Amino acid sequence: MATRTDAPTRREQILREAARLFAERGFHGVGVDEIGAAVGISGPGLYRHFAGKDAMLAELLVGISGQLLTGGKRRVAEADGGAEAVLDSLVEGHIDFALDDRPLITLHDRELDRLRDSDRKLVRQLQRQYVELWVEVVREVYPALTEPTARSAVHSVFGLLNSTPHLGRPGALPGRGVTAALLHRMARGAFAAAAGDAAFDTGL
Repeated sequence: MATRTDAPTRREQILREAARLFAERGFHGVGVDEIGAAVGISGPGLYRHFAGKDAMLAELLVGISGQLLTGGKRRVAEADGGAEAVLDSLVEGHIDFALDDRPLITLHDRELDRLRDSDRKLVRQLQRQYVELWVEVVREVYPALTEPTARSAVHSVFGLLNSTPHLGRPGALPGRGVTAALLHRMARGAFAAAAGDAAFDTGL
């Protein structure tokens, strides 16, 4: 995925192409043979790596939820500075995901309900833990925020950052660095606005 810097394994290549094709044409609009052709192997050859399309979808959606949580925990532990630096690092990490794994955002929005119950529950559990990680940091930076308001703000910021599939094709964007900086300013601005409203409501 986006955080990996070494050459992808064949299994990772299959998942990447499956995510792209599923996002472009829908889960049921893509055949195993097409996924195989995208990575240069026969459709039946995919079954040496996955039991089928359902297994690919589950690994994609459970996998990215787990990666976001693991990456978030690592950023909290490794951030050099106080809560402000931790929050900036979390925002940067999620922006990397939003820009580099756009097909997975589309896939999550469209296909999450296709997962079997146990996998869908695991995705939701991982996502809740990821949200709570952010909530704790956000409340350190903006102590005027109540826990419910901070949680709503975090969900809102995720919605903002995860809007990248709707920004047009990658080549139509102003450039990765410019887009990342814009998203970062907007995310921090949203948290500051939420904190400002909370201070106003309490008379601070």
